[in-house]
Amino acid sequence: MPATDVSSTRSTGDARPGEARPGGARAGGAPPADTWAGGVPPAGAPAAGAPAPFPAAEPLPRLVHPALLVSVFVIATSGLIYELITGTLASYVLGDSVTQFSFVIGLYLFAMGIGSYLSQYVETRLLERFVEIELGLALVGGLSAPMLFRAYTALGAFRALLYSLVLLIGILVGLEIPLLIRLLNFSLDLKRLVARVLTLDYIGALAASLLFPSLLLPRLGIHQTSLFFGLLNAAVALTSTFLFPLDRAVVVRLRALCAVVIAGLGIAFALVSRFIERSEALYFGAPVVYAAQSPYQRLVITRSPRTTRLFLNGNLQFSSDDEHRYHEVLVHPAVAALGRDPRRAMILGGGDGLAARELLRYPSIERITLVDLDAAVTTAFRDLPLAADLNRGALHDPRVVIRNEDAYKFLEESTDAYDLAIVDFPDPGNYAVGKLYTDAFYHLLRQRLSVRGVAMVQATSPQYARESFWSVVTTLEAAGFTTAPLHVYVPSFGEWGFILAGGEGLTAPGALRLDPAELRFLDAGALPGLFRFPRDLGRVEAQVNRLNDQTLVSVYTREWAEWSR
Repeated sequence: MPATDVSSTRSTGDARPGEARPGGARAGGAPPADTWAGGVPPAGAPAAGAPAPFPAAEPLPRLVHPALLVSVFVIATSGLIYELITGTLASYVLGDSVTQFSFVIGLYLFAMGIGSYLSQYVETRLLERFVEIELGLALVGGLSAPMLFRAYTALGAFRALLYSLVLLIGILVGLEIPLLIRLLNFSLDLKRLVARVLTLDYIGALAASLLFPSLLLPRLGIHQTSLFFGLLNAAVALTSTFLFPLDRAVVVRLRALCAVVIAGLGIAFALVSRFIERSEALYFGAPVVYAAQSPYQRLVITRSPRTTRLFLNGNLQFSSDDEHRYHEVLVHPAVAALGRDPRRAMILGGGDGLAARELLRYPSIERITLVDLDAAVTTAFRDLPLAADLNRGALHDPRVVIRNEDAYKFLEESTDAYDLAIVDFPDPGNYAVGKLYTDAFYHLLRQRLSVRGVAMVQATSPQYARESFWSVVTTLEAAGFTTAPLHVYVPSFGEWGFILAGGEGLTAPGALRLDPAELRFLDAGALPGLFRFPRDLGRVEAQVNRLNDQTLVSVYTREWAEWSR
């Protein structure tokens, strides 16, 4: 039986003799020459008008069908992985994860629609076009994370590149699925074909959504993950060239393209760690001495001759040359307001151990429960000598119990009572963190405090995010707390705000319960001034941040965006 090229033909379905088939031939005849992949009928193909042999008798179609269905799975998985990568990077850089993922998902689906629409204009050489599109997806998707990272650290064109890449990836994926359906149409009727393709498409999406946060991001990292799936796309393209008969010149060209793309992505995969290290050193302005990717964030520690700094998702968390100002104000006024020696304390956030370091100055401390979601942070600041030196080995102290879990869940399930709570979360730049600034969260916090217990809450800058700061004050008061706001100048951040919160009768403390000689910044003279606000930082009307709307997140994002213009 002569070999036939099925890369552009369709199934006969129920066409009756003499009726035109979807592939362009009449029943009982061969397809026109321009529908063969490559444009030229292979040697031995039937002439136009001659009976077309059904290829099921050949072993090749039995291999083609499962191979192309596997391609559907890979394409669906890789497409969603690229979407998750771009959405994650957008939330890292631009903040407000809900908004960024909404934009990315919406634009990606819209672009897929454009690609699906454009696929109708691909009428000939289907296999060639599929391989070329798959190679394009391999390059664009595979290099998306390194390109976006480079744009963020050096070029300053992150947003434009982000949405351009999402649009292009979506169009390419949207083109591929219709082409695959047409390539598979030789072996299944349309009903079963569409059902199987869409089933595998959705299963691939599920696989991507499960693998990305649990395995790929923490183990491979975001850059290696994008390159790995680029290599998978290129492998699909190469495999496709073995599935159907093609003109020899076409085969050589396509396989050469596949080899070039695979080699390029392979080299990039091998060298990307070095590229990231150099880019981060350039961006952070100092050598990177430690970097780790957790399921939640990227952690980077830099060291220069003058200072050691911690960055989470590119945002500065502290600098060793002035963090003492921040952490002394975070801890010691709260202990002073307590009015008695603290025994049981909890720290929510603060995985770097610096707040624990300050609390451990008090000999009366019996137990500190430190609750931080990210084990990567607490592990680094417990085991990395450079980091442990900063907190004076606080996380090795037997009185410090580390709980790596969500603080909201911890407060819901805990039955313990604490004299003191130090709440040191990142700023409310997204809804995942914003829930930790709601009245519902503060109600839970209040229930965990003992009689006359007090809390100190990190509350962003009253200078750069004035309404946000006073919104946190308003929200604490709505939860039943009496508040005493305070602020301090930290050179790395500017004017920074905190809120002392407790029961009725809480007042600003007048003296420390610790010898000021043990501290670097605070003393009896400096303490009262922390609670005085100049007119340009004074209280403004602000809404309560509730769990069902989290207005604080949008206010905070707007205020900081205005300062960064």
